[in-house]
Amino acid sequence: MPITANDPNRKTWLDIPGDTDFPVQNIPFGVFLTRDDVITIGTRIGDYAIDLGALHQLGYFEGIPLTDDIFLQDTLNDFISDGKKTWRLVRNRIADIFDANNSDLKDNQDHRNTVLFTLDEIEMQMPVQVGDYTDFYSSKEHATNIGTMFRDPDNALLPNWLHIPVGYHGRSSSIIPTEIPVHRPQGQTKPADSDAPVFGPSQRVDFELEMAFITTDANHLGEPIPVDEAEDYIFGMVLFNDWSARDIQKWEYVPLGPFLAKNFASSISPWIVTMDALEPFRTASPKPEKELLPYLKYSGDKSFDINLEVFLQPEGGEENSLSKSNFKYLYWNMSQQLAHHTVNGCPVNSGDMMASGTISGSSEDSFGSMLELTWSGSKPIKLKDGSERKFINDNDTVIMRGFCQNGNSRIGFGEVKSKLLPVYEPKKK
Repeated sequence: MPITANDPNRKTWLDIPGDTDFPVQNIPFGVFLTRDDVITIGTRIGDYAIDLGALHQLGYFEGIPLTDDIFLQDTLNDFISDGKKTWRLVRNRIADIFDANNSDLKDNQDHRNTVLFTLDEIEMQMPVQVGDYTDFYSSKEHATNIGTMFRDPDNALLPNWLHIPVGYHGRSSSIIPTEIPVHRPQGQTKPADSDAPVFGPSQRVDFELEMAFITTDANHLGEPIPVDEAEDYIFGMVLFNDWSARDIQKWEYVPLGPFLAKNFASSISPWIVTMDALEPFRTASPKPEKELLPYLKYSGDKSFDINLEVFLQPEGGEENSLSKSNFKYLYWNMSQQLAHHTVNGCPVNSGDMMASGTISGSSEDSFGSMLELTWSGSKPIKLKDGSERKFINDNDTVIMRGFCQNGNSRIGFGEVKSKLLPVYEPKKK
């Protein structure tokens, strides 16, 4: 089935900015609370949010096999379960409805008043209920930097790293949408001059620049997903800030990996950009440096050219650019990650979220964490207001943005924006 929604010549009758992340060729999916306090599934074109539940009830999806309540839910999980054919049919239809040459909705003011919202009339919610969350470790540059700092510079990569997409299972309950603030975590750390750990607030709170993909129901228990079929089970992607407490991490991660250093919060952008929308920006992954086992060998281009940026904004201050990276730098691509995740028969469900791991490039200005940008605090970053940062201070806001650009075509993810608050203080009774 062709992806007609991607037609680069298509225009919309909606009045939208020329440089928007959300042209009519994007059509992402999300969940929002409307001005009438109703939660609905929707999409976005320009600076308009579109109520897909209302659009469905008004008959605009006639001929597509959808249940009556498919968009009247508070998560996208059931819609994602319907599979790739349905996603494509719906997305193509939305593009047609808002095409400049289609006057059906354009000329019906009552319907427009029902389905269209400006962004200040809505509040974005978590787009999916995340049952399981996996965080991979797929940037060779990042893994090398961390191995150099935490272990041995001569053996920065562990022996398995070039053979398998390393990952660990994280905590889904603390994945939150943009604009939700995060409290500075507490835990055990071990000062360099002490033989015993101490308890207290983390002094090295960090961001990790990542992206995450969301899966559909993919396989039965015991059934692996072949690497060249993996993309059929990936619905789309979001920006992902995996908050980290580096001092807690350094003490706890041996021998089993991150725990409290990572599970206190991960922030995501609220609009899921579909794999179909990203198709024009497909690109090659880095070439493997070691011979891969057959189940990880793939055909074609499996990565995507997605520009990524990180900014830090002190309270009441200006945004400061910290990093510019790209999703295509990842050594292990999504297809390999999903194939490896399921090669042992692990079942994957609708709404599962799998994060890339920190995305760092080879240059210092493309590193995806403060740990790397300041080289474990030894090279502080100077901000526009004259202050310095080794890690994230209380009341700093971290902003991540991502977009694809191909000639005049632009598809974006918007942003994930999160403020770090001081340690949580219980309210006095």
